[in-house]
Amino acid sequence: MNIADQFLAFTQLGSTWVLWLLIGLSVISVAIMIERGIYFTRHRLDVDALASELRKAIGSADERERVAARFDKSDAIEAKVVTTGLREAARGADAAAEAMVGARAQNKHLLERGLAFLGTLGNNAPFIGLFGTVLGIIRAFGALAENNPTGPQAVMAGISEALVATAVGLMVAIPAVIAFNFFQRRVRAHVTNADTLAHVILAELRAEKPARALSEVG
Repeated sequence: MNIADQFLAFTQLGSTWVLWLLIGLSVISVAIMIERGIYFTRHRLDVDALASELRKAIGSADERERVAARFDKSDAIEAKVVTTGLREAARGADAAAEAMVGARAQNKHLLERGLAFLGTLGNNAPFIGLFGTVLGIIRAFGALAENNPTGPQAVMAGISEALVATAVGLMVAIPAVIAFNFFQRRVRAHVTNADTLAHVILAELRAEKPARALSEVG
């Protein structure tokens, strides 16, 4: 059996297995959406209040440790960046800046977990559905070629069934794309919040140094 015959034999499977594949992928995508929604809801922080607290805490080593200890168990990227910056503050602004950049890069993957799957599914689910449709149409015309008395009816029924695969592919892709874009905006918002808090820490550290020098001169 050559490759063409093998492919024709494969097309006789029709589009049913493609539909089951799409249903399985949709279940996974919904699970990711729910998990990401819970994650972002649980890790919401009041950035303005935290920034105000940081401005008051920077000048005291005990206060810095108190604030850092309060956020030690949080997985929020803002908390990781703040904790790292506060604990590196004693070594100066430059050391704290480098440490916070590293903390942000290291923890950003926690925000993006599962989003690559949603993006890939949103881009490719229509093509998977279209593939199922093509298989179904090939199978339907194969039935017509067998000189079946109910050939035209069988072809129409087969094509109708095959087109369902394209519809299901779109139904799976559209929510995945919407969720991917929504969560990407949330990721950018959290990263921006982390950068804002990092700049608050650095601004206070850099302002503290000249003030300390002036007090020593006085």
